[in-house]
Amino acid sequence: MSNRKSAKEVKRGSGSWNCQSIMQCFSSREQMKVEDMLKLSDSQDDVQPRPDTVNIEEAESSLRESGGLNFEEARALLGKYEYQKGNVEAAIRVFEGIDVTSVTPRIKLTLDRIRDRPKRRSQGDANPPMSVHAVNLLFEAMLLKAKSLQSLGRFREAAQSCKVILDIVESSLPDGLPENLSVDCKLQETLIRAVELLPELWKLADCPHDAILCFRRALLYRWNLDSETATRIQREFAVYLLYSGVEATPPSLRSQKDNSYVPKNNLEEATLLLMLLFRKVTRREIEWDPSIVEHLSFALSVSNEPQALAWVIEALPPGIIERKEIFHTLALCYHAHGDSFAALNLLKKLLHHSEEPKHSSGLVMASKLCSENPSLAEEGIAYARRALVDKEDRCDHTVGRIHSLLGVSLSDSAESALADSERVIRQLEAIQELESAVNLTNLSDSTAVYHLSLQYALQRKLNPALYYSKQLLKLDGGTNIKGWLLLARILSGQKCFVDAETVVDAALEQSGKWDQGDLLRTKAKLQVAQGYLRKAIETYMQLLAVLHVKRKSSGSGKSFENCDRQLELQTWHDLACIYISLSRWKDAEICLSKAKTISPDCASRWHTIGSLHEAKGLFNEALDAYNTALNIDPCHVPSLVSSAMILRRLNSKCNSVIKSYLMNALQLDRTNHVAWYNLGLFYKTDNGSSFFDAAECFEAAAFLEETAPVEPFR
Repeated sequence: MSNRKSAKEVKRGSGSWNCQSIMQCFSSREQMKVEDMLKLSDSQDDVQPRPDTVNIEEAESSLRESGGLNFEEARALLGKYEYQKGNVEAAIRVFEGIDVTSVTPRIKLTLDRIRDRPKRRSQGDANPPMSVHAVNLLFEAMLLKAKSLQSLGRFREAAQSCKVILDIVESSLPDGLPENLSVDCKLQETLIRAVELLPELWKLADCPHDAILCFRRALLYRWNLDSETATRIQREFAVYLLYSGVEATPPSLRSQKDNSYVPKNNLEEATLLLMLLFRKVTRREIEWDPSIVEHLSFALSVSNEPQALAWVIEALPPGIIERKEIFHTLALCYHAHGDSFAALNLLKKLLHHSEEPKHSSGLVMASKLCSENPSLAEEGIAYARRALVDKEDRCDHTVGRIHSLLGVSLSDSAESALADSERVIRQLEAIQELESAVNLTNLSDSTAVYHLSLQYALQRKLNPALYYSKQLLKLDGGTNIKGWLLLARILSGQKCFVDAETVVDAALEQSGKWDQGDLLRTKAKLQVAQGYLRKAIETYMQLLAVLHVKRKSSGSGKSFENCDRQLELQTWHDLACIYISLSRWKDAEICLSKAKTISPDCASRWHTIGSLHEAKGLFNEALDAYNTALNIDPCHVPSLVSSAMILRRLNSKCNSVIKSYLMNALQLDRTNHVAWYNLGLFYKTDNGSSFFDAAECFEAAAFLEETAPVEPFR
């Protein structure tokens, strides 16, 4: 009787074969022939429980190809039967009887034959030592053993059992699974299940590095994974890299193609995986999955790549996200990237009456962007007031934040107001809004506290300004240099120069070396105000040394930051002014030449040149220098005031020009006490003016001089 015929009889037999038939294989550990299986199956009682038809079909497949069922295969079938009944402990005991070491060489040889087998074999080719179904039966036994151990919480042992499957396949087929292994083959299905299960087992076993290696193994080796499985593994791997809290070693270069990108850390690897998935989504190669965009947004946000996130949002297929959410999200991205102009334009589209004019987050963000640009103060006021319409639905902190933004915009609007009455109204409104913000947030909003202190200082109400500046230091813990500078300037306005210098010294101790520029300049000006000119020169030299080292450390390929360049330019001008006061003309000229190399066309430099000529008694040359400064910057207040003073000194009859200079200066800077004083002198000597006007100017000049800081408060 042939093996094929025996197998058919097994299938047609009413009794079939059962667990007891299989168990008799275990006693001899020899291969049981088909005839013996038939005898055993016929001798069993029909009422005994039988394995399901799936097990029978798999056994028949093995019997058809190999002519018998050996000890390991029989155990594999029995173990599967026990697993399906829910007897996982019994299944484990059966599976542990399989000698994996002894069957591994035959499995490898079978897989090797599968790889080398052409599409059509000749009848003369030798059969492999095991059938494909027998290999699948043993692999499935190892997989079910792993799942049984997993159900008992023995995760490390489960992972080791599952890992054996992949190790055997990779060692037998180093180039990956062959294409002639059909997609619907059960062996392929078993391997895919093992590939997907192993990383999860290592995660449960608290072996994160092994889990990461298995994820990479699943994606880099050619397992012939279907699109859905590959997508699922990529997504799970990216999520694990992002949120596991374990820093993985970078992938091995040996596993990468030439010139391919190699991630350096978890974040880069997760981002790369999610970008690949996102590209598949946009190409409609896989189904839409919102979690991919969510995780990718998180990864790009953490890696500080807002522009890349904007590209992702823009590449989404239409209809995935609502238009209003697209505008809002893109505005956040462009603002984080530093493109506030683009962000504000997107918010304007969002807040248009045809979209979502009452979008609360959009209104708050628009008011914030406008508050950062004084030229947009009026728009900021409008957005903030619209945001306050529905303030009952918001918490106190959010409402306080909106009041703060409104106060900042009102303050900027007051600075640019043309009429005095309008400016006063705006200043009062700014104070009211900022006080509301401070009260609603219980002094927890540092921005509101800072601007309230600044607004009081600008109005020369130095006592409340001092109080809130001290509260700001407590709130920030002394980490904000702007708070230290504001406190020092307020103290200098109160003529407490020693206290102000002490504050600056404390700030210098707590700040980094590169952040000390403005502090050192303020300290030098405080020393000048106290008459310690030599100490001031030393402080300025220290500041220049810091800037020099910072420029060198920035590298030849990087440009010196514009704010540092401006600080260096101002420092040379300040030093020149000190040398002028000491009548050290040569030193002053050296400082001016240094300033020229930084910015040849600078109004401040020409004003300092005019001061040098004026100190030498060369008034006409000084006037020419001041005029040059005004040609460069018509709004340069010191040059306007100095030009008026020179014209008065020269007994010029151009009274209208003098008055125009002074009025323009005060229009630009209402707190310039020198301009008020000279305007008072002008009214005093002008026949067409009253002494009352001169007195008012002198009174304003005296008040402003008494409260003048060594540097502007703003």
